[in-house]
Amino acid sequence: MQSLDPRRSLAAGAMWLIIGLAAAFSIAAALWVGGIARANLSEQHIRRLSLETDQLSSDLGQALAGRLDAIRAAGHILQTAMPPERRGGLREVFSELTLAYPQFDWIAVADQHGIVLSATDAQLTGMNLESRDWFVGGSQAPWLGVIDRSPAARADSAALGDMAAPVRDETGQIVGVIAAHLSWRRAPYHPERLTDEPSPATQAYVLDRNGVVLIGPDDLRNRPWKGVPEATPVTPPNRTETISPPQFQRLPGGRRVLVSRALLNAGPDTSAGGWQVQLTEPIDRVFQRARAVTYQIFWVSMCLGAATALLGVLGTRKLTGRLQRLAASVAAVGQNESEQLEIPPGADEVARLARAFAKILSDLRAERLELQSLSNELERRVTVRTREVERLAEESRYAAIVRERLKIARDLHDTLAHSMMALLSEVRFLRRLHARDPDAVAEELLRAEDLARQGLQEARSAISQMRVNAVRDTGLGPALSREFERFVDRTGTSGDFSADAESARFGDERAETLLRMAQEALRNVERHSRATRVSVRVTTREELLELRIEDNGVGFDPHAPRPEHYGLVGLREQADLIGAELRIDSGPQLGTTISVTLRVAPAAFAA
Repeated sequence: MQSLDPRRSLAAGAMWLIIGLAAAFSIAAALWVGGIARANLSEQHIRRLSLETDQLSSDLGQALAGRLDAIRAAGHILQTAMPPERRGGLREVFSELTLAYPQFDWIAVADQHGIVLSATDAQLTGMNLESRDWFVGGSQAPWLGVIDRSPAARADSAALGDMAAPVRDETGQIVGVIAAHLSWRRAPYHPERLTDEPSPATQAYVLDRNGVVLIGPDDLRNRPWKGVPEATPVTPPNRTETISPPQFQRLPGGRRVLVSRALLNAGPDTSAGGWQVQLTEPIDRVFQRARAVTYQIFWVSMCLGAATALLGVLGTRKLTGRLQRLAASVAAVGQNESEQLEIPPGADEVARLARAFAKILSDLRAERLELQSLSNELERRVTVRTREVERLAEESRYAAIVRERLKIARDLHDTLAHSMMALLSEVRFLRRLHARDPDAVAEELLRAEDLARQGLQEARSAISQMRVNAVRDTGLGPALSREFERFVDRTGTSGDFSADAESARFGDERAETLLRMAQEALRNVERHSRATRVSVRVTTREELLELRIEDNGVGFDPHAPRPEHYGLVGLREQADLIGAELRIDSGPQLGTTISVTLRVAPAAFAA
């Protein structure tokens, strides 16, 4: 099935494309040619019906004209038989006319006053017909029309109409009127003798000037034609003597028919103007042959399309066979089932593509070997770098130990060194006091004991701070606040502390260093500045955190050398350790301001 899936096979995609195009073009051609054939055959059918209508109209017109000429001739014969003494000869003339023209159901002769002198129908003899249309019209010129059916008329015949002609004497004076009733028994089946395809579905009609059916089926005879036009009339070429072009009409029962009409002409001097000959065919009959031809064209087109698609599929398989073999060879090389590509002979696109694949494969193999060599070299260098990293790690651990030693040294300086210096000063003072005032030694010994106890407490506090990281637990703000409160309680100095929300939450390893720098600065204020007010502020501006400690003490020169005093040195070392900027502003009797500025990423302020 994969060979028929266009998503997995180029040949299958090309075959389905050819099949689709062949089917689409076949259907389009069938519809286009079928439409043209349908239109042409329908037009031919309409033209044929129109010609048949003209032919029927011409035949009926000639028949009427011949019968009317016979009536005229009979009128000339009867002008010698009009006197009463010769009226017995009228019946002989009537007999000859009915023998010559069987369509005459009855013949009658009236004098100039409208009195019927003689007739083949005895019921008409003696009747006064002066007011009848046929007498009025026939007394002036040949007349065609409809006279009431006589009882002698045949019930199975179609009343085509009646005719009348004046009877003149030798001087040309009208002395009477001769009339005849004409039936046309073959008219409803007239198309059977005009076409090679007899069709009982085609019906012939003769309508009078008012649209009343004179000839037609029994259920429509002597009734108005009730067809309703529903489409644009179709005018066939070279149509003559046409009242209206052929058109489709809908009958009261819902049946649709094609209607063609032509004028009925029985001669230039007749008064039967407006009579029409009509032929009708059901609409299915009109398009029957057109549909059949359309279906034939459709199936022929589909067969041709199928043959084209089959040839296209065979040609596609032939053309794509080389490409499929190349794809199979590439797949075999990709699955390590083959070492070389199968390059087909020739100079077409497939052969060029195969040679290009072979070159790419060769280059890839060469690059793989080179890459393997580079990988081996990289592994060697990684081994060397790993050893170097291990050495640097060992040195880093040693540097960490050195930094911890420096930190311990600073803590000892800040705690035990200060306490020991105070004790040393107190011991020296006791020695001098013992020599001058022995009674005051006891009081000073108590003070020395307090100093020793205070130094021990500071040592324990320093050890505790090295073991517990309060800044990591609570943040820089709370830790500095507690340290400032202890300073105020211990020294009695007034002051204020402030820290914004972001700096208060700062709590990574650099925050611990800032806390130790603040502790060192406050101890220096306590021991050296003799300040009465101290303020500590921690603020954040953009990505900069600033610790600022100010006092109103005696101040000092920050640039003057101080051997064996490590307080300021320790502050600078700790600032360098965390990448902060330390600034000391002071002068004699000007107080001291210490500011530490540190660049901090926004993520470091997270709670």
